Amino acid sequence: MRRSHDVSADTRTRILDAAEELFAQAGYNGSSTAGIAKRARVPKGLVFHYFPQKIDVLTALIHERTFVEEVSDAETAHGDPADALSRLARRFPLQASPTMRRILFREADTHGSARERLRRVNAEVVRRARSALELTLPGSRGDAARLEAAAATFATVLLYQEGLQHLTGQHIDPDAVAELIVHALGA
Repeated sequence: MRRSHDVSADTRTRILDAAEELFAQAGYNGSSTAGIAKRARVPKGLVFHYFPQKIDVLTALIHERTFVEEVSDAETAHGDPADALSRLARRFPLQASPTMRRILFREADTHGSARERLRRVNAEVVRRARSALELTLPGSRGDAARLEAAAATFATVLLYQEGLQHLTGQHIDPDAVAELIVHALGA
């Protein structure tokens, strides 16, 4: 016999799974708690037992199913500056399923938890890119403003691709962007 804790965890997971699917398809505002309950195969009241308001479902999804990976600068910042940025692009710090990525970018305009998660991703990419450039471009530490602009540009391109790739199918070659940025820095 399953313990009640296991049943509770399974029920909560089913509710979150259902909400993730619905929010990705129809958006937060286009989804109802009744729809979440139906898809999760639970009574609507049970959704409110675990999540008193619909916004609590979205917040739980973002906090539990997205993660901003932080790695040491030594893991990506060595060798050629363009290669260091390319490695950074391949180790994009947002760890989330494609549906959760879609939810984050869709809901960032209107929901603080989504916006805050994307702010953390952006800050981490900028930090890593700036560090990679500082460590791989000899004598560049004195040019902090240019390195910050280059790092912010690189982060913007990566976030742009993350946000629009599922809508347009367009893929930007991060290696080409890395080379362009390093060339613009005169390296």
